[in-house]
Amino acid sequence: MSDFKKIGVIGAGSWGTALAITLSNKGHNVKIWDIDTQHVQALKANRENRKYLPGVQFSEHLQVAEALKDAVDGAEMILFSAPAQHFRSALEGAAPYMPKDIIAVNVAKGIEQKTLKRMSEIAYEKMPAIKYVALSGPSHAEEVGVGQPTTVVAASNDVELAEVVQEIFMTDKFRVYTSRDVIGVELGGALKNIIALGAGISDGMGYGDNAKAAMMTRGMVEIARLGVKLGADIHTFSGLTGIGDLIVTCTSMHSRNRRCGIMIGEGMKPSEAVEKVGMVVEGMFTTEAAYELAKREGVEMPITEGIYAVINDKIDARDAVNMLMTRDKKSETVV
Repeated sequence: MSDFKKIGVIGAGSWGTALAITLSNKGHNVKIWDIDTQHVQALKANRENRKYLPGVQFSEHLQVAEALKDAVDGAEMILFSAPAQHFRSALEGAAPYMPKDIIAVNVAKGIEQKTLKRMSEIAYEKMPAIKYVALSGPSHAEEVGVGQPTTVVAASNDVELAEVVQEIFMTDKFRVYTSRDVIGVELGGALKNIIALGAGISDGMGYGDNAKAAMMTRGMVEIARLGVKLGADIHTFSGLTGIGDLIVTCTSMHSRNRRCGIMIGEGMKPSEAVEKVGMVVEGMFTTEAAYELAKREGVEMPITEGIYAVINDKIDARDAVNMLMTRDKKSETVV
């Protein structure tokens, strides 16, 4: 294969578009497709994603595909950037056009509701021989799209495959590390969205830095606790896809999850807050799935339980804070 690859991107939201721009600016030949036909036509006409990533023009190496087959056909790598709850259907749609040796990179951060499966588990269930890589880390599309320095992790059970993806993506503004811990990388990326909702709720209620620091720190303990139970390496949660992603999502207004949480904390109904954000708020789905996972695995996750109760209108946010603050006295533990 040549240094420059033919790459298909499925999902033209802000993140899929930012990565397509990054890859095409490096010289790869990229075709991007989205299930929304009106959105596709707008991308073609404007040569930019005015809906989700305005102001960033497409290079000549980035083309818009009108059919899924056209995006996948002849590609050496396929990048899945559909929301986590739609990853299964996106993979099923692309599978008939995917040759055996194609690399599948997934950037969705979430846990599938009902099945409680991570994205890699879905991938291997549908295509047991798939060459799967998870790409995750502290990375806002708004910054990546305009070339601001960003560092992420490519995780795969096959370290050589992760290194191939590392080489494909790596630029002087987009640094990629590799990891074998797919479980830890996927769980860190998914579960931090729950804590970002909580951080936003705390901000919306007018609480300060002390409360948010506690939310983030104890939230990471819960993430690591569930992750280790499910087979992750605890050290992964100290890295980019753990604490790194948690920091960026809990502190930035680019974060949909934090913005949604702020509105809930200010008194808005969760459903109304999601609607006002205007894009998929993964943390709302992941909270439901993580709550069920924690029950199934017998893992204590009090912050997740509190956020679950708030977004399901079971208790008021202030009652949730009081519930967390008045729990039984404990010694601090990190798992």
